[in-house]
This record gives sequence, C-alpha cells and structure tokens, in this order.
Amino acid sequence: MVIHAGVPAPWYPSVTFSPQSAAALTFPAVGAFLVFHRPRLNMAWLMCAGGLAGGVSDFALALSYRLAAGGHLVQAGYARLPGQVGWAVCGAMLAMLLPLYSPDGRLPSRRWRPVAWLVAAVLVLYLLRLLLRPAPDPSTVPYRAVIPNPLQVPALAPYLGAVTAVSVTGLYVAMALAALSLAVRMRRAGPVGRRQIGWPLLAFTGYVVFLALSMLTPGLLWTAIAWAALVPVAVAISVMRYRLFGIDTVISRAFVAAGLVAVVSAVYFGVGGLSGLVVSGYDEMAGVAAALFAGLFFQPLRRLLQRAVDRMLYGAVGDPGVLAGRLVHAVRRGDPARALTSVVSVLRDGLAVEGVAVEVAGGEPRHVESGSVGREPREVPLVWHGQRVGRLLVGPPGARRFPAAHNERVLATLAPYAADVAHAVRMAADLQRSRERIVTTREEERRRLRRDLHDGLGQTLSAMAMTITMARRSLPGSPESADELLRRMHAGMSAVTDDIRELVHGLRPPALDELGLAGAVRELAGRPPPGVAAETPVEARAEAPVDVRAETPADVRVEVRVEGSLEDLPAAVEVAVYRIVQEALTNVRKHAEASRARVVLRREASALRLVVGDDGRGLPAAYSAGVGLGSMRERAAELGGVCVVSGAPGEGTRVEVTLPLAGGRRRP
Repeated sequence: MVIHAGVPAPWYPSVTFSPQSAAALTFPAVGAFLVFHRPRLNMAWLMCAGGLAGGVSDFALALSYRLAAGGHLVQAGYARLPGQVGWAVCGAMLAMLLPLYSPDGRLPSRRWRPVAWLVAAVLVLYLLRLLLRPAPDPSTVPYRAVIPNPLQVPALAPYLGAVTAVSVTGLYVAMALAALSLAVRMRRAGPVGRRQIGWPLLAFTGYVVFLALSMLTPGLLWTAIAWAALVPVAVAISVMRYRLFGIDTVISRAFVAAGLVAVVSAVYFGVGGLSGLVVSGYDEMAGVAAALFAGLFFQPLRRLLQRAVDRMLYGAVGDPGVLAGRLVHAVRRGDPARALTSVVSVLRDGLAVEGVAVEVAGGEPRHVESGSVGREPREVPLVWHGQRVGRLLVGPPGARRFPAAHNERVLATLAPYAADVAHAVRMAADLQRSRERIVTTREEERRRLRRDLHDGLGQTLSAMAMTITMARRSLPGSPESADELLRRMHAGMSAVTDDIRELVHGLRPPALDELGLAGAVRELAGRPPPGVAAETPVEARAEAPVDVRAETPADVRVEVRVEGSLEDLPAAVEVAVYRIVQEALTNVRKHAEASRARVVLRREASALRLVVGDDGRGLPAAYSAGVGLGSMRERAAELGGVCVVSGAPGEGTRVEVTLPLAGGRRRP
C-alpha cells in the first residue's frame, strides 16, 4: 500500500486491495496459530504458504508498477514474475487445496486423489501461461508502455487463447470439485462432523458468491474481501472445534437478514419511485407510502424466508413450533396409546433420525418405537412435574445437514409434550388396572359373602330348623330333651348374630353409622367421642375445630382435629377415609416408633382433605410401598382422589389424601 501511494496516476492500478490482499493479511496469522497448536496439520502449513504467496504477489505487482512508472520497464518485468507465481500459488492453495483437505487435513477418500492431481496440473499449466506468454500489443493496454515479459516465448502466441481457455476452465472445475468435496463430507459425516464442515463451507460459499457478483457489481468487491478474511477464521473454528453448534443459527439468520434487506429495499424503492411518478410533487407522501408497504411485507416475508431456510437446513419439517402444533393436533384426535405413536412419529420427522422410541415407566412398561434406534441410542428422560415418567430414545441421525443444534431445540420443545403423553399413558394404564382390581375385588367379595352365607349362616340356620323340629317332637313326651335342644338352639342363634355382625362390619364399619365419620376416627385413635360432642349442633362443630387427644395401646399420643361438618359426606368417601386412617394409624403403631401422631380432617367446598402425620423415624431413603401404602393409594384413586406419602429419615411420616366431593352432598 505504501508503494502504491507513490505510483503516478497513469500507472496507478484500478484495484489496489483485493481478496488476495485480505488472504495475505489473515491466512498466515491464523495458519501460524494452528501450526502452534497442531504442528502436524498440513492445512495449517497450506494456509501459511498460501497467505505468504498472496503477500509476495501483492508486493511484487505493486513494485512492478512503481518501477514501470519510473521508466524501468525491464526491471518491472522481472519484478512481476514472482507476483504472478504468488498469485497462482495463493489461489491454488487457498481456493482449491484448502477446501479439499478441510477440516481434518485428509482427502475425503482415495477417489479424490485425481482432484489433487488436477489442481497440480492446472497450477503448472496456468503458471506456464503467465510466465511464457508474449507481450500484448501496446495499443491494447491503458498504460504508456508495455511491461515486457523476460521469459516470453513468441511462438506460443497462436496457441495462447486455447491454453488460456483450458487453464481457466481447469481452475473453475478444480474449485467446483473442491467445494463439492465439502458437501460430500457433510453428507457422510455425523452431527458434530456436519457442524465442523459447515463453518468452512459457509465461508467459502459466501466468498465465491460475492466474488462472482462483484464482476457484475464492482461495489460488492469489498464484501467479497470481507468473506475472504473470514475464511481462515472459519477454518480455525472447524479445526479446533470451538462452538460448532451455532453454525446453523449463523446460516439461518444470515440468509433471512440478507433476504429481508434485499426484498424490503426493493419494495421500498419501487413503491417510492412509483408513488413519486403518480403523486408528483409530494415526496413526503411517496416516502410514507414506501415505508408502509415495506413494513406490511416485513413480517410475512420474514416468516416465509425462515421457513425456506429451515427447510433447506433441516428438511421438510424444520420449525419446532410447527412440530409442536402437529403433535398437539395428533394428541387431541386419539387416546393416549395412539398419542404415544404420534409422538414418536413427529419426533422422528423433526429430528430426521433413523428411529425414535418412548418407554413409559411404572407398572407394565410400555415401549413404542418408530424406525430403529440402534444399539446405543441417546437417552432423554421424560419428567412430568418433577416425576420421571419414562424415557425418550433417539437413534442415529439420518442424511441431513446440521441436525444437532436443531435437534436440541426440537427436544427442548417437544420433550414436555412427550412427558405429558407418557404420564397420560401411565394414568390410563393405572386406571385400567384399577378397574380390573375393582372388578376382581368385587367378585372376590361376592364369592366370600356367598361362602360365608352358604357354609356358615346357611348350615347354622338349617341345623337350627332341624333342632326346632326335634324339640317340637320331643316336647310332649320328654320336656327335658326339648329344653336341652332349645338351649343349644339359643347358643346357635348367638353364633349367627356374631357372624352377621362380622359380615356387616366387613361391608361397612358399624361405627360410621353409629358415631359418624368424626366419631369413628376418634374411636380409631383410641378414645370414644365425648358425649358433649354428639349434642353439639352441626353449625357449632363447623365453626369450632374439635381437638381430641388419646393414648393408644402402643403409647402413641394421637391428636384428632376436625374442621368443618362431616355429616353429609357420600358413603364411599366415609368408608375410604375410615380405612385409610385405620391403615395409617396401624403403620404408626407398628413401624413408626413415634410418640405423637396427628389426624386432621378438613371439609372444603369441593374436596375432603385428610392428613395423618407422626414424629417417628420417617421413611428410609430407598423404600418400596407395601400392601398397606398401596391399599391407601388405591382407595383414594378409586374415588378420583390422590394419596401422597412423604417423609425424610428422622423427620416423621406424612400421609396426605385429597378426595373430590361431587356436589358435596350425600344422597338422602
């Protein structure tokens, strides 16, 4: 640049700073950085050699113009020779060999060796053309004189056009094949490999595109220069694998921004020009109209460009929001089992992988798979409100560009939907099992009642009928025998009474009908309700909570607290609460090692809440629910309620039950 500053106007070149100049400034520096970290990487040495060759070319060509301006034409010819050699070497190494060996310093495969040979052959041919071409006709150049070529061969003049066509064609073919090698690498690479190749591919593509456009619009040359300066940075990021997962975002936003600028500018200036012609003399109106039209087209255009870029980068389905909409629509159409199939299908389309599977945990494991996830799939936990309900298995990626960063967005968007569906599947399976248990329990209860009635009461009543018959026959002749028979029948009737009481207690605890729910719970706590409590009006009981303390046989002090009226609860709710309290207090006395326990019954507008807590040893860090805890949860679930058992070691155990009250009133 200093040399150019002293060149007079007749010899001053039209372009003093080119993409080669940017390469000369950036490639050696970045190449030296890579040589320091990766001294065996041939790409780093290519970048150093190509950048230095570009610098030598710029320096030699500037010096040749300065010498020619001073009248030293022969010396200028010799000075231009290293400039031509540097230009050819710089272009061959940076525009052909560097893409061919990116990003790991090796060819994509052995089949690409002829391309490297083609680059070498084209380089030699082009250098021979530059070094041996005859001097042009002085009348065809814009300078005062022609810089002579000291190595010119005049006999080559008739063949110069053919040699130029072959060498230039070879250069462009070699550049195209080098770019194609990056595309082939990307198609065959894995998720991280695609990201690694994406950076240099983006930089090379931008450089080539704007360099071609600068031939039509010279003002774009500086944009091509900027892209040329970005190429070594992109290669360094690719080689060092630094923040590779942002490449698709960079590409997406760059394309969208460029498209918006181009189209909105065209709309603005087009509408402005048209308005200026139609409404002549009103420039302000033309500007307002142009701004309104540009603003009107901005948002729809942005969405259109974003969809186009997402389709280009990620395939047919590139927008996670669209995937979420498809998934919601599919979930609403079918039951949870079909919804789970829709989840894996939508996820497989959105992630563009070979297979996706969802495994639902709990009860009988359910596995739904679309495609094949392979032997080592990626596992993503499905969490519903802090509870793990299953896992999502993602197979290896398919053939598509830049999947990994997009996959993270897709998984982050759709994993909560998958967790909701997995939870729904679990709930549906639990509901089905609960229905089966209810039916089984009902039939078992019917069988037990039939057996007790037939084998117990039936036989006892038959024996009593025979005893009555025998007593009637013995009464006239042997009153003593008849009296003995009647005494035995009386004892049998007492046994029948006990059997009936036991059957009735199994169907519904008598304490609920005799004492009510609050009194029955107090009885379970170990102390019958005081007489005053039975005479207290319902309204008074609803306003003033009842506090009852009792010493249980296991020396556990139990506090019973009732808030609100419990007089009009459904029968099923009363039985469920009674059995849950019974089981909870049994666990406290047998296992908790507690000194105090508390039972709270709270009547709310649409639910009944029960809390049973103690100050015992609590639940162990790892425990499995036994028959008692399972029965409490099942009783709550049968009525559409929830039973939660919690407690850390040494902090006691807490059983919380919420039972919905439909209408809040028991039938009369």
